[in-house]
Amino acid sequence: MLRLTWVQPEDLIGHELRQAAQDGRQPKAVAARWRAAGGPQAPATAGASPTPASRYLRRLAEDLLDELADLPSTLADDEPTDLDRIRAACPDWPEHAGAPATTTPHRLEAAWLGRATGCLLGKPVEKLPLDAVRRLARSTGNWPLTTYFTARGVPQELLEEHPWNRRSAATSLAENIDGMPEDDDLNYPLLNLVLLQRHGRDFTTTDVARTWLDELPAGRMFTAERVAYRNLLSGLEPPHTARHRNPFREWIGALIRADVHGWTNPGHPAEAAEQAHRDATLSHTANGVYAAMFTAAVIATAATGAHDVHTCLRTGLTVVPPRSRLARAVRQALRLAHEHADFDTVVDELHALHAGTHHWVHAVPNTALIAAALTHADGDFAGSICRAVSGGWDTDSNGATAGSVAGLLAGHPAALPDRWTAPLKNRLSTSVGDFNGTGFDTLAHLTHRETLRP
Repeated sequence: MLRLTWVQPEDLIGHELRQAAQDGRQPKAVAARWRAAGGPQAPATAGASPTPASRYLRRLAEDLLDELADLPSTLADDEPTDLDRIRAACPDWPEHAGAPATTTPHRLEAAWLGRATGCLLGKPVEKLPLDAVRRLARSTGNWPLTTYFTARGVPQELLEEHPWNRRSAATSLAENIDGMPEDDDLNYPLLNLVLLQRHGRDFTTTDVARTWLDELPAGRMFTAERVAYRNLLSGLEPPHTARHRNPFREWIGALIRADVHGWTNPGHPAEAAEQAHRDATLSHTANGVYAAMFTAAVIATAATGAHDVHTCLRTGLTVVPPRSRLARAVRQALRLAHEHADFDTVVDELHALHAGTHHWVHAVPNTALIAAALTHADGDFAGSICRAVSGGWDTDSNGATAGSVAGLLAGHPAALPDRWTAPLKNRLSTSVGDFNGTGFDTLAHLTHRETLRP
């Protein structure tokens, strides 16, 4: 029996009910009808329930998904998706700068390496609860985190209770690392590099869609991207692809696609945010889009090497509607990071605020955690990736984004500790284009070339 994750209507409806409650709709009546019909809750961790629903229940789920989409939101004015309305909501939107790009291939190589190492650190514990992350690390004396996870020395009963991520353990535990294994957190920067090479910085959302369809198998996509991909094949066009039966449209997928938009707009956070918006709206709305815009603006500011991490994060907030849930969560995370010397306390506070209401892949808590990790580490490379991963939730994605920012701030591959970069062997695996086996130095030069294009 083939059960595809993230696409069955009976699995989507539970996620959409949660999304509706979060974004100011009133889903109680729909939820009651679904429960009365015997409909299941959303799968807790991945995206597929173990058994198919009846034909009746599947058709009901499709009808209810459409009904939920039509419910008005009380947050619509504070959380627009249209770019003009986002700009109008942001009183401190950065001015467009006409100065030439100022970054270097070395800085961009450090960013690529940072993204890869942060991702690799988080891969074995992706999907695990926070307590499991802490217990697995402590069992080998690696807490607070200072290096990659290892299975050596972990008690068997702990591994049985909390097994490593099954897709990643064979390639991302310290004893198994042999180059950078394939991961969507690296595939998307590669896709966006292809996008810029083919279409330039004036690409459209339709160009993003064509690049996906040309270059990446649907099986390499997850959550919002997989639904958007399905919608494209069904004949829907952007931006409707982001909304149609897509309960993941405020999750983290657009954020992990944002780095290249920041890398190729050094010192130009507004331009980076606008590129990220055109990319994100293929699959995301509102806070899912803001997470990408925030990340792109942070990275664009960091890419010049002229600002500290705190300035970069403040700049990122200027492209996010200040009354949005994402802006509030990030501001709260920054305050916590400044108030508490112990980062575990910061993480506990963030989980108390968000874990009960948000899926572990949602953009709001994960963006907040990334901002807190970078702030608490004061932009230090190892401190940033270790804090981001130690906070749980989407560990590999959070480590990747924190590593990208901190790598830019470090400024040069030689500034990154060898214990993190040497296992990568300047080689990554991917199913995107002709990039399989490419070195990070080569990727840096290709990225730098795009910063110089008008």
